[in-house]
Amino acid sequence: MGDDLNLTSITLDGYVQVNKYGGVYFLIMFTVYILIVCSNSTVLYLIWNHQDLHEPMYIFIAALLVNSLLFSNGIYPKILTDVVSEQQVISYSACLFQFFIFYFLGSSEFLLLAVMAYDRYVSICKPLQYPTIMKKTSVIIFLALAWFVSACHTTVPTILSAQTKLCNFTLKGIFCNNAIYRLHCVGSRVITIYGFVALLDMAVLPLFFIVFTYTKILIIAYQSSREVKKKAAETCLPHLLVLISFFCLSAYDIIIARVKSNFPKPAHLVMTLQIVLYHPLFNPLIYGLKMKEITKHLKRLFGPAKII
Repeated sequence: MGDDLNLTSITLDGYVQVNKYGGVYFLIMFTVYILIVCSNSTVLYLIWNHQDLHEPMYIFIAALLVNSLLFSNGIYPKILTDVVSEQQVISYSACLFQFFIFYFLGSSEFLLLAVMAYDRYVSICKPLQYPTIMKKTSVIIFLALAWFVSACHTTVPTILSAQTKLCNFTLKGIFCNNAIYRLHCVGSRVITIYGFVALLDMAVLPLFFIVFTYTKILIIAYQSSREVKKKAAETCLPHLLVLISFFCLSAYDIIIARVKSNFPKPAHLVMTLQIVLYHPLFNPLIYGLKMKEITKHLKRLFGPAKII
């Protein structure tokens, strides 16, 4: 279906009474979108502009914030257009692009969180070796691998889906995730097997690594001085909160893609909105409020610094 890829229109059937509540949808989504862009950009600006934040931990945080911005810019403009349009449609090529952006950024986030866990492990458990292990070149390699490996993993199902014939042209959602597989005439065993392997490589294994790493950190911190415990709490807690949030939203996505068509439409919409509303806004709020150095610069940016 290569020649017809751009001509194939998919109807997005995930909205509830969009003709009646389109204005409300637009106001809510536009407000959240602006908050996401402003909050993520502000913390990114602080990390970029202040030399004391040019450390591996903050660089990895900046990478997560870049992911949040890219994700929001790949999802929100289309949603904002849809809620003020008479018809909610998307070309299949644009749908596949949205699918790619969604899972590329999602899988890279798991890898970035795994790298951040390793960074905290080295910092707390092997402080003397930290400058040697987490060099600038090491940080660049970790970032490049996180994005490159994720892009490669997501490219394969995107290409396979582009080559698969469609028999259904109504998507039960407001954006393109793995629910696009329901549009295919015949389920692909290759895509199913590859999806399972990708889920294992890009989510399950990083998650196990993160749990193992933070367990080691907790054990070391428990046996160490009060100062080490304080450092572990200050730097690890925000990462754990972000991990829990992202894991829950990833579970949401898997559930949404597999619920039956008779699942209540309003409930389906609410579940879908969890993915696009909370996490892109959660990252800058957690890191901005819970990371001591970032909070200090935020106070200086938005108000006079207190003289102690």
